[in-house]
Amino acid sequence: MAYKFIDNYREKGARKKLVELLRERGIADEGVLKAIGKVPRHFFFDETFWNQAYKDIAFPIGDGQTISQPYTVAYQTELLHIQKGDKVLEIGTGSGYQTCILMELGAKVYTIERQPNIYNHTLKVLPGMGYKANFFLGDGSKGIEEHAPYAKIIVTAGAPFVPEILLKQLKIGGILVIPVGDEKSQKMITVIRINENDYDKIELDTFRFVPLVGDQAW
Repeated sequence: MAYKFIDNYREKGARKKLVELLRERGIADEGVLKAIGKVPRHFFFDETFWNQAYKDIAFPIGDGQTISQPYTVAYQTELLHIQKGDKVLEIGTGSGYQTCILMELGAKVYTIERQPNIYNHTLKVLPGMGYKANFFLGDGSKGIEEHAPYAKIIVTAGAPFVPEILLKQLKIGGILVIPVGDEKSQKMITVIRINENDYDKIELDTFRFVPLVGDQAW
C-alpha cells in the first residue's frame, strides 16, 4: 500500500474524469460527487497499481477483501442522505476509502473491521491523510451498541439477511443501507426506522459484495 501521499495534476485529472463517469451512470448528489473528486483513491493502492485507482472497478486489498468500485461507493453513499454532523456506523472499514467519503460529507464516523491486518493498516493510513474516524476491531454484524443510536448505518459487505441488532441501533428516522442476498449477488436494501417498532424497507439494484462474516451474518 502507498505511503507516499503524492497527489499531482495527473491524479486530480483522473478523479475529475471519474466524477463525470459516475454522473453519467446516474449519481446525482453533488455532495457525493464532490467527495469522490476530492479523496485521492490512489493512496489506497500500492504504488505499482496507481494506474488502476481511477478506473470504475473494485480492486483486491488483501485478506480476501477489496476496495469497492467507485460507483458502488457513490451509490450507497447517495442512499444515506448524509447531513453534516450525522453519526454514521460503517460496517466493514476495509481500505478506508468509503470512510473518507463519509467524512468529506461531514459525517462523524464509527467504523468497524474484523480483519486485524486490514484494521491495523487503515488505522495508520487514514490519520496520515488527515481523516480521523473512530476505529474499532471486531464483529461488525453486531454493530457497535455502546455508541448507538446512529443516524445512518452503512454495510459494505453482502449479508444473508438484515440483522435485527443493526436495526435496533438506528435512531428514529435513521437509514440503514445494506446489500442482502446470497454469496453471488445481493440486492441493495434501504431501511428507514419509522418508530420504535416499525421500519420501511426498499429493495433496489443488484450488486456483488464480499460476504459479511460474523455472528449475525455468514
